[in-house]
Amino acid sequence: MMKAAFPGSFDPPTSGHINVIQRAASIFEELVVVVAENKQKKYLFSAEERAFMIRELVKDRKNITVAVCESLVVDFLNKMGIKLLVRGVRGLEDFSYEFELSMMNRTLDPGIETIFMTTDPEYFVIRSSSIKELASFNGNLHGMVPPLVAKALKDKYPVDI
Repeated sequence: MMKAAFPGSFDPPTSGHINVIQRAASIFEELVVVVAENKQKKYLFSAEERAFMIRELVKDRKNITVAVCESLVVDFLNKMGIKLLVRGVRGLEDFSYEFELSMMNRTLDPGIETIFMTTDPEYFVIRSSSIKELASFNGNLHGMVPPLVAKALKDKYPVDI
């Protein structure tokens, strides 16, 4: 059985994230979306909120599960018996960062493989950090995040959607 994991902070989950999740789920028999919880980072949404949103957004796909990870991703993957990471990339900057991260993961565990999946072109410029900034200024988030996420952002910020 081909099982893969798609880790990320997903703060918040964007339409680009969901695009990669849906496409990866159509390739692999099982996809585990791994919501990272790094105690050193400050998140807008809790890990549980991020995991809930993703679960709701992919609930129609039976081969997708969502889990929260509070450890190194490679340690989490080993506990889950997963040897393949999917990483989404939009452009060269993302690829450079993700490539370095994949090399670190290979150093920690040579049995972990990483594949890179580009987002569809319409999601090329969408970044979670930009979404949060836009939401904080009451910007229009239409098409950048699913309606469920837009509502959650509205609850965090006085967003006019």
